[in-house]
Amino acid sequence: MSSQHSTEADHADKADSPRDLHKPSWGYTTRKAFREFLNDDCTDQAAALTYFSVLSLFPALIALVSLLSLVGQGGATDALTNMARDVAPAGAMDTLGPFIESLTTAPGAGIGLIVGLLVALWTASNYVTAFSRAMNRVYEVEEGRPFWKLRPLMYLLTLVMLVLVAAAAVILVVSGPIAETLGSYIGLSSVAVTAWQIAKWPVLLLVVIIAIALLYWATPNVRQPKFRWISTGAVIAIVVAILASVALGLYFANFGSYNQTYGSLAGVIMALLWIWLMNVALLLGAEFDAELERSRELQSGIPAEENIQLPARDTKASDKKAAKTREDLARGRALRRSHGRTQDPDRVDDVTDTSHREERRRH
Repeated sequence: MSSQHSTEADHADKADSPRDLHKPSWGYTTRKAFREFLNDDCTDQAAALTYFSVLSLFPALIALVSLLSLVGQGGATDALTNMARDVAPAGAMDTLGPFIESLTTAPGAGIGLIVGLLVALWTASNYVTAFSRAMNRVYEVEEGRPFWKLRPLMYLLTLVMLVLVAAAAVILVVSGPIAETLGSYIGLSSVAVTAWQIAKWPVLLLVVIIAIALLYWATPNVRQPKFRWISTGAVIAIVVAILASVALGLYFANFGSYNQTYGSLAGVIMALLWIWLMNVALLLGAEFDAELERSRELQSGIPAEENIQLPARDTKASDKKAAKTREDLARGRALRRSHGRTQDPDRVDDVTDTSHREERRRH
């Protein structure tokens, strides 16, 4: 994008807080967010992200089991199973349960940690890269960061997110022993355990907030006005994800007939549907943040009705791609003008003249 876009994006009159937006701007934002959600085929994008999520899930579990073994956590099978049961639909445990049990009873935690971390980093980076492509579509911008700049950033972001998730998981699964140990020193063992069982959910929420903030800020090829720990779109994504999880759990428990219809595959289908809904929630929140930025720009007088006026992080890759496209167009035009005799634009006139002279000689 041009430097003019950069100047306009930092316009002094632009609303800094959602509270500064007028009522018509909020109405425009809401309507446009849902419209763009459909226009950008976000449900299809969520399906692609679900594919990469599944690729990342099992290597991440291997790394997590190895981490638990290194920190000396006993009963890792029960701990991981309970944690998965807390966040995943009940039917999905038919699939995840046996896999978790086989992982936690396998030897070689050290090797599993190294292999699991490397594989999890590579597969999870594919998810983050796919999310970056989806975010570029949300913000209506081409990916302009070259490979040597984009991939290290995606690996770094993936590593940070894996560390966040692993830290949260370790805290959750070892919370009982830690609370009992601390409580034994001050004589409040049962109180400490109860308090931690309540406090672990805010910890999990904090990890989710940080992860979403990093995804929304770092993955698109646009320079955000500033880093926001919690955005309006992130709040919407979290609320939608919670409501979708509750609704899905109620449906599976009371109305669904997946177990009778699909048998042993029911757990897989339930898990995939849940992961898809989580990705739908993330993309819906991203669309709302993007349209909120558009409304902020419009309210301050910036012409953003067609394109959101945020500067690109980099344009080298997109400029190179555009140059190759222009080259292909020129070659195709030469092929058409020469009737298939050459694709070199500089030789079109010579080849055409030669063809005409040969045709005149034949006549």
